[in-house]
Order: sequence, then C-alpha cells, then structure tokens
Amino acid sequence: MPAPSAEFIQLITSHQSRLYAYTLSLLGDRQQAQDVMQETNLILWEKSDQFRPGSNFAAWMLKIAYFQVMTHRRRRRKLEQFVFDDNLLENLAAESSAATDWQERQQAALQACLEKLPERQREIVHRRYSEGYSIRKLAGQLGAAAPAIKQTLFRARSNLIKCVQFRLQEGIS
Repeated sequence: MPAPSAEFIQLITSHQSRLYAYTLSLLGDRQQAQDVMQETNLILWEKSDQFRPGSNFAAWMLKIAYFQVMTHRRRRRKLEQFVFDDNLLENLAAESSAATDWQERQQAALQACLEKLPERQREIVHRRYSEGYSIRKLAGQLGAAAPAIKQTLFRARSNLIKCVQFRLQEGIS
C-alpha cells in the first residue's frame, strides 16, 4: 500500500472535528465516539489509495464512519439490551450530516466576512476571541478606553452577523 499523499493527510486532519461530531451525534457517548473515530481513521488511512482527489472527501469519510458506527453497534448490541433501532440511527445520521454541512457553510461564510472587516475591527475580534484577551487587556494594549473597545466589538459583531446572514441567504460561502 503506498503512503497517503500530503493532500490526503491534510484532508483527514482538517476533517477530524467533523468526524468526531458526526460519530458523537450517532452514538451519544464520548468514549464510544472517540473509539469509532479512531477505527474510521484507520480505515481511511488504509483506503487512502481509493480516494479520488477532487471528489467529496467529507461524504466519503462520513459514509465510512457510518458503517463503522453500525459495526460498533452490532458489537455493543450483544452486550447491551437497549440499542436504538437502525432506522432511527439512519435518520440521525442523515440529520447530523446535514447539520455539519450547514455548520461548514456558516464557518466558511464567517471566515469570508472576517476578511472583509476593517483592519482594526478584525484585529480586535482576533485578539478577543482567538487569543482570549479581556476587554481591559485589549484596551491597554491598543491604548484605547475599554468602552471604545466594547463599541468596536459590538460593531464588528453586527457587521459579521449581517454579512454571514447575507452570504447564507444568497448561497455564497
């Protein structure tokens, strides 16, 4: 088996949170979700030569994860008396997949909108939410009053909400 390409490794790495959210939504148990996620990652790695670049990696990954969840459930069914019906699980899988697609579109829209913010707003939003600085610390770093920082954050959030809503309504990512 040839080693996976750098592109494949980047795809599998960037989709880990989605894979975990998906398995957790189907199993409802963090440890089981992590176990199935690891099994799924192993299969993805083993089948990396079957993935066709340019095709929908997320759909391929989630299909493999779905089958791993089903396998996991069959193993667990022998140990537990109460297990959800397979039809219910299939419906949950479809809803979870749709929800993660929606979250990805929201995330892409938010990223695009962040890039459109004025530089000062973008910098303050980044420091506040990515780096976790308090309003007081931001004010000190930027030589501004705390109320001015709060107002800038309010405007930035308002701009982001409007932009993301517009992009999603118009089908723009």
